[in-house]
Amino acid sequence: MINSPFSRRDFLARGSHGFGAMALWHLLARGGAAAEPHFAPKAKNVIFLFMMGGPSHVDLFDPKPKMAALHGQPMPASLVQAKKSATGGVLETVLASPRKFAHHGQSGIEFSDFLPHTATMADDICVIRSMHCEQSNHDPAQLLLHCGTPLFGNPSMGSWVNYGLGSVSQNMPGYMVLTSDDGHGLEGAGSSLWSSGFMPSTYRGVTFRNSGDPVLHLSRPPGISVATQRARLDALRDLNRMHQQRTGDAEIASRIASYEMAFRMQSAAPELLDFKDESAATRAMYGLDADKTRAFGTNCLLARRMVERGVRFVHLVQSTWDHHSDLNGRLANNCAMTDQGAAALLKDLKQRGLLDDTLVVWAGEFGRTPMGEVRRGINKGKEGRDHHPNAFSLWMAGGGVKRGHVHGATDDFGFNVAHDPVHVHDLQATILHLLGINHEQLTYRHAGRDYRLTDVFGKVVKDVLA
Repeated sequence: MINSPFSRRDFLARGSHGFGAMALWHLLARGGAAAEPHFAPKAKNVIFLFMMGGPSHVDLFDPKPKMAALHGQPMPASLVQAKKSATGGVLETVLASPRKFAHHGQSGIEFSDFLPHTATMADDICVIRSMHCEQSNHDPAQLLLHCGTPLFGNPSMGSWVNYGLGSVSQNMPGYMVLTSDDGHGLEGAGSSLWSSGFMPSTYRGVTFRNSGDPVLHLSRPPGISVATQRARLDALRDLNRMHQQRTGDAEIASRIASYEMAFRMQSAAPELLDFKDESAATRAMYGLDADKTRAFGTNCLLARRMVERGVRFVHLVQSTWDHHSDLNGRLANNCAMTDQGAAALLKDLKQRGLLDDTLVVWAGEFGRTPMGEVRRGINKGKEGRDHHPNAFSLWMAGGGVKRGHVHGATDDFGFNVAHDPVHVHDLQATILHLLGINHEQLTYRHAGRDYRLTDVFGKVVKDVLA
């Protein structure tokens, strides 16, 4: 209970803590602490398309024609002995991909027939075929990719970017999250992948819905006018500032910033969802008029509209690519849902002049085994593939990345990296580098030590830089 009046003048007058709290609140409201790059950036924004569950690299990006002659035969003993199933399935025989690969564009990059739309953008894409990590289960692998550690409780990549560079937009958070799935629901580490961890909560990814209220409970309550709500927020802000003056709790500044951002979003968010100015051709390009492609396509279009409005980091999460059984059917379904929207996003950004300074990344947490996985009750022809962190693929485009380029390679089975390996920490270092951030210098003090996204690892993959 507060027993005496406490004006803004009193708040500022009571020593340096008042000014410090005001400065902190101002920085948090902007969405960043450093708010400037270490050197000239190539990219201003990131759109991270996360394919949760682990897409099969040997069926999408990394053709292995020599496996066809060995289909159904035992894998080389050296590989089988080195591989323990992450889930207890039987992993003994070669499962050659039935997919047809073809060269595309002037670059001649090979893509699977499940990705016909992405293939049309071959000359704008950099495929990395030599990704690897140490984590073979979903939660730790997803956390490693997003947070730089397989442990819960650390800030996500979007939070690190928001902390390091701040938000360009005054009416939208600097870090937005859009989710969709294949009907099986989200899996794995969930919202921990866009958590701010031990940083103030203002850096957390804000989950944005593509229909209804964009953010739950964002709408103004019935009977409450703008003026009334503004007066209530002003009073609440003053009370929170008073409490922060006494406690020094930085999270109170985050709360103030969140309330102010929510107030501004009440006008900005509905406008963001209003596609009336988008042409019929644009809607069709994203697949908004078809049931199969509508959800992910809508999120891709929203991602473009968000970066246009200054959102620093847009995180699209599509689940689930965890194909332990019925690989062909479920992989076809996921690709049919996402391929058109992802390609449309690149085309749209390019034709609007936004691709040069927007980095787009398409990635899962790991790949899948070249051996078929047969679980109890699975009929012949319905085999899947198990988790495989030894080698997998992803692609990047725009934002200072080489176009029409393939980096790295795996062996004849797609089992191990053959040359030019890229660890997840290297990917993170490279993304930060493209944003003008030295990954070794972007640190946050917590629990007596300096933390960073790449922990004590990571090197920039210079071969993928334009």
